[in-house]
Amino acid sequence: MLDLLIGTFTVLLVVVDPIGVAALFAGLTRGGTAAYRRRMALKGTVVAAVILVAFAILGDALFGYLGVGLPAFRIAGGALLFLLAIDMVFARHSGLRSTTLSEQAEAQSRADISVFPLGIPLIAGPGAMTTVLLVVNSHRGDMAVLGALLAVIAAIMALTLVSLLFASQVMRILGETGANVISRVLGVVLAALAIQFILDGLLATFGGR
Repeated sequence: MLDLLIGTFTVLLVVVDPIGVAALFAGLTRGGTAAYRRRMALKGTVVAAVILVAFAILGDALFGYLGVGLPAFRIAGGALLFLLAIDMVFARHSGLRSTTLSEQAEAQSRADISVFPLGIPLIAGPGAMTTVLLVVNSHRGDMAVLGALLAVIAAIMALTLVSLLFASQVMRILGETGANVISRVLGVVLAALAIQFILDGLLATFGGR
């Protein structure tokens, strides 16, 4: 159980990337008051937490209904996380871990950025949802694992909230270059984890043949 907790925490921490989200949040809220930034940070984190918890609780039923097997989801999820890792290693922004240009334009015209683009896709993006679903589908019906997963989600959301609340200070300390260096290092770790997901899925599919 401890290994599962550490592994899930590590993957979610890398995928959510609180430092990277803080950098984007600082840009989206530039010119806003301190109260506005606090309100957006809190509301956005709560929205993301609700989405991830819903995936954790309903994910098993969803994939049972769709008839999607765990090996197939491991391969697909690993491929998605690997693409996300490539974006992180090359400090490239795509729809996987940030907003597109049209989404950025829409966000700038709205006073409330907490649901979109902060809650989703910046915090609860495809990578985070995939990670949650992989854990749920790997331990179907195990309430202890579900409880551990919910605890990990709560911890990651708490770290993300702290990062958002201190986004301006964090960016002053790290700068754009420092944030990209951290993102690249975490991207390499995520790439290795993604390949492991794919290998596990392939082994489960073809290992017994």
